Amino acid sequence: MVTHNRDAERDVSDLTALLEDVIRTQEPPEAFETVVGAREAALDYRRGRTETREALRDSLSEADQETANAVARAFTTYFELVNLAEERQRVRAIRDADDEGTLGDDLDAAAAELAETPDLVPEILADVFIAPTFTAHPTEARRKTVKAKLWDIARYLETLDERNLTEAERERVHRALRAAVTSLWQTAQVRDRRPTPADEARNVLYYLDNVLLDVVGEVYEEVERALSDELGDTDVPELFAFRSWAGGDSDGNPYVTPDTTEEVLERQREVAVERYREELKTLSGVLSQDGRRIGVGRDFERSLALDSDRFPGIAAAASDRYPNEPYRQKLRLMRERLDRVNDVRPGGYERASELVDDLRVLRESLAANGAEPVARSHVDPILRQVETYGLHLASLDLRDHRASHTEAVTEAFRRVGVAYDQLDEDERVELLTDAVLQERPVVDLSETAECSETAARVFERFDRLSDWQDEYGPDAVDAYCISMTEEPSHVLEVLFLADQAGVVELPDYCAVDVVPLLETEAALSGARELMGTLFENEAYGAALAARGDTQEVMLGYSDSNKENGFLAANWDLYRNQRRLAEIADEFGVTLRLFHGRGGSISRGGGPMNEALLALPAETVTGSVRFTEQGEAIAEKYGNPHIAERELEQMLNAQLRARQRALRHGVEYVPEDWSDAMETMAAAARAAYRDLLDTEGFVRYFEHTTPITVIERLNLGSRPASRSGGERTVEDLRAIPWVFSWTQSRCILPGWYGLATGLDAYLDDGGEVEDLRELYAEWPFFGTMLDNAALALARTDMGIAAEYAQLADEADRERFFPQFEEEYERAVELVLAVTEREDVLSREWLRESLHERNPRVDPLNLLQVALLGRSDRTPVGERTLRLTVQGIAAGMKNTG
Repeated sequence: MVTHNRDAERDVSDLTALLEDVIRTQEPPEAFETVVGAREAALDYRRGRTETREALRDSLSEADQETANAVARAFTTYFELVNLAEERQRVRAIRDADDEGTLGDDLDAAAAELAETPDLVPEILADVFIAPTFTAHPTEARRKTVKAKLWDIARYLETLDERNLTEAERERVHRALRAAVTSLWQTAQVRDRRPTPADEARNVLYYLDNVLLDVVGEVYEEVERALSDELGDTDVPELFAFRSWAGGDSDGNPYVTPDTTEEVLERQREVAVERYREELKTLSGVLSQDGRRIGVGRDFERSLALDSDRFPGIAAAASDRYPNEPYRQKLRLMRERLDRVNDVRPGGYERASELVDDLRVLRESLAANGAEPVARSHVDPILRQVETYGLHLASLDLRDHRASHTEAVTEAFRRVGVAYDQLDEDERVELLTDAVLQERPVVDLSETAECSETAARVFERFDRLSDWQDEYGPDAVDAYCISMTEEPSHVLEVLFLADQAGVVELPDYCAVDVVPLLETEAALSGARELMGTLFENEAYGAALAARGDTQEVMLGYSDSNKENGFLAANWDLYRNQRRLAEIADEFGVTLRLFHGRGGSISRGGGPMNEALLALPAETVTGSVRFTEQGEAIAEKYGNPHIAERELEQMLNAQLRARQRALRHGVEYVPEDWSDAMETMAAAARAAYRDLLDTEGFVRYFEHTTPITVIERLNLGSRPASRSGGERTVEDLRAIPWVFSWTQSRCILPGWYGLATGLDAYLDDGGEVEDLRELYAEWPFFGTMLDNAALALARTDMGIAAEYAQLADEADRERFFPQFEEEYERAVELVLAVTEREDVLSREWLRESLHERNPRVDPLNLLQVALLGRSDRTPVGERTLRLTVQGIAAGMKNTG
């Protein structure tokens, strides 16, 4: 039985009291009184003790600038601390449920389901491969310094909760906790400078190095135990890999240069090598077996002899230091090989497979001489680390916008007298195909003197790609993603540039996956034709064959939603995934979908395991990728217990989904269900597009959300818009679009058009009972509606009305009643279809929102007041930016 010393209520109470005490001692009395007064006024309104928010408005309007800043800091810090308390409670819940065997979607449950089809298990395990991909997309509002202080506080909470302390020890922890909260209060919450791509890469590295390197071995151990319990001894292959865009994503980000990419690759290798070296040093303290009493086996003796010949001086010193301790001698020589990975001396490991071979030899020798428990406890975790992370830690994707490649290819062909930009699509495809298949290169990528800035950057990136693969290994950087892909030529352009760089030499060699990113309605609707053209193409077909006939296609949830609205985008993505699977099957190609999901519902967010289980069965080939970004990375992977749980849930879902796909094949969707969705999607899309195209909508958006503040918030290295001209919805990136609506509590990207779509179906003769059937029987529809319910629950039209007052009267009267009507009808329909009394099915989330909303209100009203001022001082500007971070922390969501 797991025991805990504390609970969430006590953590929140203690942290709140501690914060209040810090504010009381650090700030003037009037600031403290305003903070408390604002909180009580907000609670009075939300709990029905007053009928208006006038007391809250008065409390905030009477505050001077410094007091207002203290209010913003107080509520922001409160939510940061409460989020830690909730995280600690989640850890308690996971441990308790695990101890009681009630998790439900853990690996034991997956193993039990797999045991129903034992003949399929080897194929399922061979197919399943999960690759979370960390991006540098700017949705993490907190500074790294602030996060570090919060991690310290989290560790103190863990110590108080899980350790049996003496009174003196407990007092020392409380003193440290108070010091940490005081330091947090005195630390600037808002960044004064925009983070660089290197900063973003270091942020990703933190989670890999400090959490995931350790957690992955524990997940494999659980998989092996669960499968063995149900099926007997089971060989578990590689199931996970971690990838990153940080340092390789150039789409709209001029600050990601080839030098940036190389810096990240080098740093990732340094982190991996240093970690393995420390692990081997620790292992040396364990493997002190006396060689005079055990036999190490021929393979081990041969391996030790090879290393001794490679480093005779080191071997002699190791023999002197560890006489008759062969394992320690071997480990010393392995550490020497690791030491030489990052320098010019010969003998270092050139590939991770060499280190894996050494570890396997060591493991097999231990097992053979009766030390299987030692091998399992101490060698297997390191072996899984190296198999998962290699010497590169996380494979890096390169990415750029299709227009950059077209510009570079145009300049390349201009050098040989071909006007590529004057050709139509068929002519471009033919030219690129011939150029890839011919042996002679068309262009020297190292010659960039007379190129445009864009073309020079693209040429240099491809020119150095071959060098990066030689230096860091082919797995270190082996995928190239093309944003806004719409035509076959957009894919062939990248294949052409890779060919010119020597990374592709057909028909036998292709060292990079070319990954089209489909995100517009045109691209998604034309996906079947686009991919069919490529599969039939002689050059691309050869490249695909060289990559094992596996085609990765990325689906862009964010831009699809921004273009088409929530319901229509979800339907477009679903039905076109099925079309992609169909065309891949026709050509004998294995499809691997890469889901470009964001943290918010409107950008494809929501529980990952539920999303995996809701995918069309024919698209579940076993291998899957998805993006992890911003605050979602910290929430999922900041705590080892939660990270392990997340990975186990993902694996549970993917194992079960692959089993179902093998058992049932193509997902059967009744025609009337598809027809219903077509009706709903068409109406929802029309309503959404009408809204965006209405005169004054962009002006209303600018006036009633903090978009201009978010653009100045230094969230990430990438600009918020794709161009610097007049604002348009099309030009604005999806993240600040969603972030801005979320701040104003009118989260229309997550639900606008839903009611219109459902009503269109009902007006066309459909019945609510039919929608209930779809909800209960069709995972796609059920998951979509539940995700919309989350966005509806987080929406607060009362607060949104406060922001609406910032708009011109004509714009306000034109748009806000329209939003209210669509929102209220959506809530009504969701309740009718789900047959719930509340839009939320999760009680804990209802309770969390109930507690959070009153404390977010002061931040919202303060933000509204500051947005309405045209004469903001520097202090006012800092306060305004701080309200953005505070609301993000209170909502636990940005973009």
